[in-house]
Order: sequence, then C-alpha cells, then structure tokens
Amino acid sequence: MRYKLLTAALAATAALQFAGPAAAADLEVIHWWTSKGESAAVSQFAKAFDNDGHGDKWVDSAVALGETARSTVMQRVLGGDPPGAAQFNPGRQYEELISGGKLLDLTDVATAGKWDEVIRPKAIGSACLVDGHWWCVPVNIHSNYWAWYSKPVFEKAGVPEPKSLADFIAAAPKIKEAGLIPFAIGGDGNGWQIQLLFQDMVTEALGVAKRDEMYTKKSAEIAGGPEMKGVFTQLRTLKQFTDNGYANRNWNDTTNLVITGKAGLQVMGDWARGEFAAAGMTGVKDFGCMIGLNEDKPVVSTDGDIIVFFKQDNPDVEAAQKRLAALLISPEVQVAFNNAKGSMPVRGDVDMSTADPCMQKSLKAVENPSNIVTATNRFITENTNQQINELVSQYFADDSMTADDATAKFSTIIGNSD
Repeated sequence: MRYKLLTAALAATAALQFAGPAAAADLEVIHWWTSKGESAAVSQFAKAFDNDGHGDKWVDSAVALGETARSTVMQRVLGGDPPGAAQFNPGRQYEELISGGKLLDLTDVATAGKWDEVIRPKAIGSACLVDGHWWCVPVNIHSNYWAWYSKPVFEKAGVPEPKSLADFIAAAPKIKEAGLIPFAIGGDGNGWQIQLLFQDMVTEALGVAKRDEMYTKKSAEIAGGPEMKGVFTQLRTLKQFTDNGYANRNWNDTTNLVITGKAGLQVMGDWARGEFAAAGMTGVKDFGCMIGLNEDKPVVSTDGDIIVFFKQDNPDVEAAQKRLAALLISPEVQVAFNNAKGSMPVRGDVDMSTADPCMQKSLKAVENPSNIVTATNRFITENTNQQINELVSQYFADDSMTADDATAKFSTIIGNSD
C-alpha cells in the first residue's frame, strides 16, 4: 500500500460542495478525548473547523470516560436536545440511532469525497456504511493490540527489552526487585483497561480464527475451553506484578507511570502513543512498543473512533455539519489529528513517512489482511461487553475466585450473549 499525500483539492471540493449560501453555525461536539495527548489531537479538528472559511465554530463538550460520554449523548437525544455531533466507536453502539432515524445521512458528503475509494481497510468504512447509506465519519484506526514499556526501567533492572508477553513475565521479578512497578494497569470505568488486556490475551491464546468463531457463533464450548482457562491463569500471574493503587486509576495516569520511569510496561491501545508524544518522548530512545503480545505474530484491530451527526431543524446547522464531516476525513486533517492521537489515518493515500517507529509497525501490519483483528464490539452488544467488564474486573480484584470459576462464568456470558 502506498501512502502519498493528496493535494488539498479533494478536501476543498468536498467542503465547498456543501457550503452553498448557508450561514455559519456553532456545532456542539460531545467526545471523551480528555487526556493531554487526546486534547492535542482533537484540537486539530476544532482548529480546522474554526478556520474553514465559513465562520463556523466548534463548541467543545468533553466528557471523561467513553461510557459516560455515550450515556450523556443518548440522554440528550431522548430528551430532544441532541448535540450537533458526537464521538462513538465503530460497532453496535449507535445502531439504535440509525434505526430510530436520529442521525444525519452523510451519503452525499461521502460520494463527493469518494470515501469508498480512499478509506482503508474496507472494514473501517463498513462500520458507517449501512444499507447503502453513510451514517458516520470514521476518523482513525486504533488498535488495542499494543504494549508500551520504559527502556530506562528495563535497563535499570538489567533485563532485555521484551518481544512478547512471555518475555515480560520472565523479566518482571527483576523489575520488582529493582523497586519499580513491573506491570502498570488501571481499574477505572468498570474495568475496561483490564478487559482490554484480557481481550488481547484471548486473541493471543486462541488465534484470530478461533477467537472470531467464539464471538460470532456464541460458542460456550470455546469460551469454557482450556485456552481460556490459561488466559485467566496468566491474568492472575500478571496481577502480582502491579501495584495496590491500580483500582481506580485511569488509563493516561497509568501510562504516565511508564512515561516517568516508575513502571515497566502497560498493555494499552495505540492512543497511549499520543501521551508519550505529548510528553516530548520518542519511540527511538525513551520508550519501546510491542505490537500485539508477540512481535513474531503482529496483529492490529480495526477499531477506532467515528463521528455521528444528529438531525437538526436548522438548515444552516445541517450545512455546517456536512462541512465538518468533509473536513474530518480530508488528507491534511487526517495527518494532523492522527499524528497527535497515536492512531493511523483511515485514508490510505496520505504521507505518514515521518511517523515514529511504533506507528510504522502498525502501518506495515495493516497492509496484510491476515494481521487484522475485528474489534469485539462488532460482535457483541454493550450489555454483553459490560458483563465481561464486570467479570474480569471482579476476577482481577478477588483472589478467591479461581481460574476455573472465571472460565465457567465467561462461558455462560458468551453462550447467552446477544
């Protein structure tokens, strides 16, 4: 796949297509990009919109934590006061908004911008292209499958940098002996960080095909099998290498433990790269990254963020919504946003040659379809997701729950999932 920068013509054409005689408008955008790196990234969207030449204004409504932000949006919609736009993740989170006729149809914007041609991989576009209509704008490709580590910590402990989770577990006792936290994790938001770790481990243990079979066929047999018991057993092993302050810690404070050399390694999505960048650190000398949980078997998930736009009564607001939709996916904005965010652009035709070594790994991996893992929220509902969150969080916190007990409960959840 080639990554070359298109001229501004395509973006300008798309934006002007929907400018017409409409007046400028203020658009409230609800999102959960609240960390230092995320704020730097979303400011690229706001800057582009505020300077689109039409006098439009981005009205920022940041709500910490994804599930809280999504709940806020749904309450606003049910109350008849929807925002102009909102962040979601690709998957089933917004299917009710589509079926309920709450979202603005962006098909004309997508057609003018040739989204079906420039968006890659196709799975990213399919999250927004439903029944022949575009209902959202994919803005990035995020992968959950990353581990980030402090090079100075591994050097201080006198252990080699890890190439797999097994390497790290072998090195963790030495890091602990050096008076540092080997494994950094947080437990805020009903345990989503622990579930992210868990899902990465599930993919490593089952392999992509068997993992997908488990979720798509709701296979209680796979979910209750020996590989899954092994995942829960290894998860308990990792717990002994974290610290007592993990319980309510958010993800970016967890990342900061690695940034400041207090902890060795964190398993977290590639948005963590934005925190390293915001701290002025590079992936050359300050920190290392492991793609997937085994560098010999690189995987990337086609997860990420999308922006939906809600139907409004004011035609000027609708015109501004479409201008913003076109800007979000324009080449220049894609590069600026994703370089700050730590994610990959959804366009396959932009120049990312200046990206750091970690992003270069993901750009290479995503070229091979066999490396791509479908995000779990494409398969399961939010209800099932919350049940898994609660289980892994409880298991991580409660040492009296055995791996057998946890595996049996996980099997029941999957077997009864929506």
